[in-house]
Amino acid sequence: MAPIPRLRDYTGPALLSNGFRPFFLFGSLYAGLSILAWLPMFYGELDLSTAFAPRDWHIHEMLYGYLPAVITGFLLTAVPNWTGRMPLQGRPLLVLVLLWLAGRVAVTTSAWIGWEAALLIDNAFLLLVAAAMAREIIKGRNWRNIKVLIALGVLLAGNIVFHAEVHVMGAADYGIRFGIAATMMLIMVIGGRIIPSFTRNWLARENPGRLPTPFGRFDMVTMAAAGAALVAWIAAPDWSVTAAALIAAGVLQAIRLGRWAGERTWRDRLVLVLHVAYAFVPLGFLLIGLASLRLVSSAAGIHAWTGGAMGLMTLAVMSRASLGHTGRVLAATVTVQGLYLLLVVGVLARVCAALHPGWSTVLLHVAGLSWAGAFVGFAVAYWRVLTGPRAGARPLA
Repeated sequence: MAPIPRLRDYTGPALLSNGFRPFFLFGSLYAGLSILAWLPMFYGELDLSTAFAPRDWHIHEMLYGYLPAVITGFLLTAVPNWTGRMPLQGRPLLVLVLLWLAGRVAVTTSAWIGWEAALLIDNAFLLLVAAAMAREIIKGRNWRNIKVLIALGVLLAGNIVFHAEVHVMGAADYGIRFGIAATMMLIMVIGGRIIPSFTRNWLARENPGRLPTPFGRFDMVTMAAAGAALVAWIAAPDWSVTAAALIAAGVLQAIRLGRWAGERTWRDRLVLVLHVAYAFVPLGFLLIGLASLRLVSSAAGIHAWTGGAMGLMTLAVMSRASLGHTGRVLAATVTVQGLYLLLVVGVLARVCAALHPGWSTVLLHVAGLSWAGAFVGFAVAYWRVLTGPRAGARPLA
C-alpha cells in the first residue's frame, strides 16, 4: 500500500491547505442554496438568465455542479494517499476552486454569454480535474484506480452532451443519464472500498463478531451487472431487457450491502450512515427498473439515486473525512446526526412525491427545505473545521 504523503510546508489560508476543505465547504453551500432557488423557479416565481429550462438547470447544477465539487474534494485528498504523492495545495488549488465557481456562474448566465461559452467554461473544470487525477495515477503507477479516471471521463462526456442537447433539442436526456450513471459507478466503486473498510475497523475494535465479507468474485459480478444495466439504461431506458437488467442489478446490490454487516454498526453513526446511504443504490435500481416497465414514475428511482445514494453518501463522506483529515475525533455530534436524519426525510419525501403526484406540492417543499437545511447546516456546523487550523490530535485512519 502506498505511504500517506507528507504535506508541503504551507503558510497560506487553512482553507487551501487540503483539497477537501474548499470543495466540501462551497459545494455544500451551493447544494443547499441552489435548491432554495430551484423551488421558486419550479413554481414560476423566479427567472434566471440561463439558457436551460428550470428543470434542466436544477438537474445540471446537482449532477455537474455540486457533485463534481465533492468528488474533486474527495479525490484530491484520497488519490495522494493511494499514490504516495504530494497533495494539491495553495494557488493551484485556488485555481481549481475559481474555475468551478466560474462554471456555476457560466451556466446560470448562459442565456447572456451564449451556450458555447458556458459549455467551455463549465467543462474546463472537469477536464482539469481529470487531467490532474490522470497525472497522479500514472506517475504514482496506481493502476488499480484507473477506473476512477474512466468514471470522470464519462462524467465529462455527459456534461458536454448535456449542454449540446439543451442547445439542439431544447432539453437534456442522454446527458442526464450519463451523469447519473457515471456518479453511481463512482459510488459503487469507492463505496465498495470505504464502507467495508470503515465497518471492519470499527467492528474489530468495538463490536467483535461477524465482519464484512472481503471483496471477491461476487462483488466483481455485481459490479459488472450494475455497469451493464446502467449502459442499457443510458441507451434504451424503456426496453424490457433494460428493466430486467436494472432489477437484477438492484437485487445483487442489496445482497452486496447485506454482506457488509451494517446492522452491527448502530452505535457508530458515522459508519451506519454510509450503509443507509448505500441502501439507496439498490432501491434506485429497483425503482428505475419498475419505471422501465412503466409501473412507476422514473423520478422516484432517479431521486433515490441522486438524493439518497449521492446526496446522503456525499454528506456522510464529507462529515467523516473533514474530521479525520483535520485531526479530530471521528464521532457524529447530535447536530450532525440531525442533519443525516433531515436529509433522509427529504429524500423519502421526494421519492414519495414522484410515487404520489397528488401530494407533490407539500412533499416537494418538505424535500427541498430538508435538503437545503441539511447541506447549509453542514456548512455552518463544519465551518471552523474546514476553515480553521488542524487540531493537535493525530487523525484516525
